[in-house]
Amino acid sequence: MSKITHIELDDAGLPAPTPEIEQERKVAIFDLLEDNNFALPGRDGRAAPDGPYALKLSIRERRLVFDIATEANEPAGEFHLSLGPFRQVVKDYFQICASYFDAVKTAAPSQIETIDMARRGIHNEGARVLQERLEGKAEVDTDTARRLFTLICVLHFGG
Repeated sequence: MSKITHIELDDAGLPAPTPEIEQERKVAIFDLLEDNNFALPGRDGRAAPDGPYALKLSIRERRLVFDIATEANEPAGEFHLSLGPFRQVVKDYFQICASYFDAVKTAAPSQIETIDMARRGIHNEGARVLQERLEGKAEVDTDTARRLFTLICVLHFGG
């Protein structure tokens, strides 16, 4: 099975998230565990360990770390991604989310819909960047990349 069945965010030492960020985290984890496609390609002529997988996401030394294990808790892979390519899209995403959360309180439905469309567009851009960065390391579909991007944003919020 090429999927994630357990996910953990290593947010030790990070400030407590806002209620909105905590809700985004819960929804992303729930949706990710309900439906995802995550596969590890073979490397150096060896097949990758079979899934399903447990994924631990963290930020260490200013790098995004994917620590992957099998369900039997045997190491399946670990890779580190530079946070640089994510910085602008994460910043844009937080700005549009703040606008969205404010708009929901007072704005007309048409304004909320416009902001939400922009938010989805930025979210899609973050997913695209993640898929590019994962090339050759892990294969994910767009929905999985979107949910993982949300979790990256949660880690960025604290970091």
